[in-house]
Amino acid sequence: MIGLVSAAGAAVMSVAGAIAPGVARADDPPALPNINAFAPVKTSEYAVMDNNWYAFRTPDGLTCVLQRSGGYGCSGPIPAAPNGANLVSGGPGAPGFASSPAPVFAVAGDAKPLPANSRLSYQTVSCGTDGVMTACVDGRSQAGFVISPAGSYVVGAQESDFKPSVTIG
Repeated sequence: MIGLVSAAGAAVMSVAGAIAPGVARADDPPALPNINAFAPVKTSEYAVMDNNWYAFRTPDGLTCVLQRSGGYGCSGPIPAAPNGANLVSGGPGAPGFASSPAPVFAVAGDAKPLPANSRLSYQTVSCGTDGVMTACVDGRSQAGFVISPAGSYVVGAQESDFKPSVTIG
């Protein structure tokens, strides 16, 4: 059952992440907040699903997860979501909103609340809350999403100014 639910969650994340990144709109969303400025929590205290997911509950009752496979998202009644979406997820690729007949991440059980002004991080993804707004950011692509009563939105992949250098020999 757990494997089936994990597969279903991964499939939803993949479909939601398939939204074309980099498409400009007349009203592009604001930049993502600096989630890494929030205090980190101990990841192991949020482990669920046989340590395959790290899950937390937002102040407004959403369930959010970071999957060890790289996927991340939140499900539940998302405030100010486009078209009444109840799921936002990403990884790999730009995140996107979707609707599901049931809360996709409810399978994580009664997730531990994430305190205000803290973040949960795994690999390149960090999710955090200031107590009102919740956001997740993939540091590798600078893609992510914001969930807030003032407006929920996604930000697609952005170019990085990181220029790797390799010396061989």
